[in-house]
Amino acid sequence: MNKQSVINDRSWCRCASLALLMVITASQIVRAEEPDLPRSVPEAVRMERDNALPRTDFYNEGKRVLTSKPGDLLKKAVFNGYELPEGATAVRILYHSLDADNRDVATSGVVLVPAGKAPADGWPVIAWAHGTSGVAQQCAPSLQKDVYYGEEGLMPMVRAGFAVVATDYHGLGTHGLHQYINKLAQANDVIFSVIAARKAVASLGKKWVVDGHSQGGLAAWGVAEAETALNDPDYLGAVSVAGALQLQQALTEMGSGHAGAASFYLPFMAYAASASGSAGTRFNPAGILMGPALKKYADVIRNGCWFYAYASFLDSQPEQLLQANWSSSQELQHLFAVDQLAELPVSKPLLVIGGEADHSVPFPMLKAVALRACQKGVQLTFRSYPGLDHDPVMSDSVFDQLAWIRNRFAGTPAINSCPELEAGQ
Repeated sequence: MNKQSVINDRSWCRCASLALLMVITASQIVRAEEPDLPRSVPEAVRMERDNALPRTDFYNEGKRVLTSKPGDLLKKAVFNGYELPEGATAVRILYHSLDADNRDVATSGVVLVPAGKAPADGWPVIAWAHGTSGVAQQCAPSLQKDVYYGEEGLMPMVRAGFAVVATDYHGLGTHGLHQYINKLAQANDVIFSVIAARKAVASLGKKWVVDGHSQGGLAAWGVAEAETALNDPDYLGAVSVAGALQLQQALTEMGSGHAGAASFYLPFMAYAASASGSAGTRFNPAGILMGPALKKYADVIRNGCWFYAYASFLDSQPEQLLQANWSSSQELQHLFAVDQLAELPVSKPLLVIGGEADHSVPFPMLKAVALRACQKGVQLTFRSYPGLDHDPVMSDSVFDQLAWIRNRFAGTPAINSCPELEAGQ
């Protein structure tokens, strides 16, 4: 198995953020015969182990989060264990953030600095929001040799001369519940990562954009909404690639038990409900899950990451996996409400990207959300890519993303695609 194929496959499968299961069969979602997907739990364990880095005391926040404020840098450390472009460097950061309920938390991440001398006004900054890696502490991208995305957009950004501030999201790497696929929590982690990164790496410039894929695409749009209220003059815009959408409909489709190995997203979403709001450890997954989804819940949310969870459901048989009254869960309904897009204003440029062959975030759904945002007064740039699925649309559009980002730093007005979207509705 060559390394590049492993990286590409890891990228493809990592980020199917629940909406993926809405319109496709198990054979279309995940295929056991794919050579670079694990065919057993032991193989998944090996694959994740081979890319893993040891979690050290760096990720333990101690009591400093209690005496600091959001955006404060708690720790920093140069780290040489990543697979980076030649000459690039990495600095791990631990910083003060806020969760979805504005509670103080510590979040980890890594700042990737390009090779060479920084421009006079500092490196232009991309705040990176990653897609689904898992929900366990060990699933932090900064605890993986390729920082999880590798050549799928992330390292090309560094080669292009951008410093990349890559948050892990709270609960990945650090202690505490990861509020999985929670727009508010992930947006906070992104915003405060930029503030902390500037304190850790003096060569970073003031101007920045956010770029995210899948779970991170939802987060990036959330940043765009939050920055409308914050009005940070140094924030220039957001790129949302294949952002996670319509989670309630996704769960409904998955509940029939025909999603095959991808059924592991049901435990992931039950975990998301447990971490949402004030539910915490009092949450009972049996109120949502049944059958193998409930039986394997504790294992897949604790003992591995994406590959492990996928492999744990390879033997799934068609059967009901959601309780009949699952949708009455207050925790899930709270999360669905939090994750709504196109309901809030966005004042700075927003680029929304979708793949027309995306089985994870179906293109018609993404286009409909973009249109709804336009109808509510948001001006956005919308780009679609024929024939591209969920992860290829990230990797194959990265140079278009970078061109759009460079225009934001140059002060060039963004194209407004809303008239075209509204004309074609």
